[in-house]
Amino acid sequence: MGSVYQIIFAVFVTGILLNRVFAADSYSQVKFLPGFRGPLPFRLETGYVGVDESEDVQLFYYFVESERNPRKDPVILWMTGGPGCSSFTGLAYEIGPVNFEQVEYNGTLPTLVYNPNTWTKTSSIIFLDLPVGTGFSYSRTSVASSSTDSQACDQAVQFLRKWLVGHSEFVSNPLYVGGDSYAGILVAIITQMISDGIEAGIEPSINLKGYLAGNPFTFPAQSNFSISFAHGMGLISDELYESLRRSCGLDEQKADPDTAECSHGLENFKQLTDGLNQQQILENNCGEDSPQLRRSLSGGKRAVMAGFGETSLSVFKCRVDGRWLSAYWFNDASVQRALHIRKGTIGTWVRCNRDHLAFEMLIMDVRPHHANLSRKGYRSLVYSGDHDFLIPFQSTQAWIRGLNYSIVDEWRPWTLEGQIAGYTRAYSNKMTFATVKGGGHTAPEYRPAECYAMFERWMSHKPL
Repeated sequence: MGSVYQIIFAVFVTGILLNRVFAADSYSQVKFLPGFRGPLPFRLETGYVGVDESEDVQLFYYFVESERNPRKDPVILWMTGGPGCSSFTGLAYEIGPVNFEQVEYNGTLPTLVYNPNTWTKTSSIIFLDLPVGTGFSYSRTSVASSSTDSQACDQAVQFLRKWLVGHSEFVSNPLYVGGDSYAGILVAIITQMISDGIEAGIEPSINLKGYLAGNPFTFPAQSNFSISFAHGMGLISDELYESLRRSCGLDEQKADPDTAECSHGLENFKQLTDGLNQQQILENNCGEDSPQLRRSLSGGKRAVMAGFGETSLSVFKCRVDGRWLSAYWFNDASVQRALHIRKGTIGTWVRCNRDHLAFEMLIMDVRPHHANLSRKGYRSLVYSGDHDFLIPFQSTQAWIRGLNYSIVDEWRPWTLEGQIAGYTRAYSNKMTFATVKGGGHTAPEYRPAECYAMFERWMSHKPL
């Protein structure tokens, strides 16, 4: 009988130990990726870091080392917006080292190719799936599956400190926080939290230098600027614009649809602009995703054209179809094995988890965070694709102007290969604002070469 109890006890202890191992921080180097020909020409690491007291939140990340000098080059903690969009969006569609090949999809595993405009040519980037429930980040309890914006930001700071403890060779590297779209909220809060931790003497000491925000959500009234954007782009008439400006109080940058004239004007505005692609007004409006690709993902073998770059839009109808390639790729068992994904931790991988994310947005205005970080002297690069209707560049200009810092480099064009790539202005608070000509939401997906040039110059402390 004693031996039976010993066996049961041993099994019980083994289960506890296995659970602890499963929950412990882990990371692995990835040398080959299914769909990419040959060994990866860059160093990729994936892993999980447990946060909160019981580590019931396991945050997943992709870490790509700088191809230049990883022991000295900056390290960027990068989040994608949504909320709920995987940071793989940044890695494969915007600023990372791979893109999906522009070929006809035929039901086989999508092909990956090297991105010559990757920001990891000169900086190391941690692409973090945040908040919990995004990408491969998961919770071990039902309570831990829910989070608020401030809670998620605190978890990101915990993640970063633990990651640096496990990667001590990067502790002294300059560190920046970056992200786009809704992650503009997270970037400002996380940067503030890191700064507060530095002042409190929390170890490890982080060499925080600043932050980057692309097409960033910053305050709720940004949507009001869609009216001035639409007018400037010739989408609405002068008469409608003047009516909206007068009746809705746009001079004070606040819309008040209480009056009949304002309500009627806003309805007219909606009818005129609803058919546009909100992310890039010059491109086809094909919705959030493609029904044809959704049918194929559920088991069909329908061939579609996919993988959109700026040179292929005259051939391919919709950019969003290319975004669906990530769903085909990630839900392949060989891909998840290569990335060292823990089995059973999530169901079907989706690029943007909008339907099942238990996330509460409480902080909707981070202009005070920007003001505080400016007073502390941190560098910042804020950029906008100038054809983005979701977060118009005028709204970003407005909150930057509201910081009331003097201009040290007046509005001027910046160029790439002799051509105007956008316009820029620099301020005395070490903030640089730039538009990206032809860029959408977000700019690097539409103008990769221009955005890399902008990034590399700013990181090198050169004028754009």
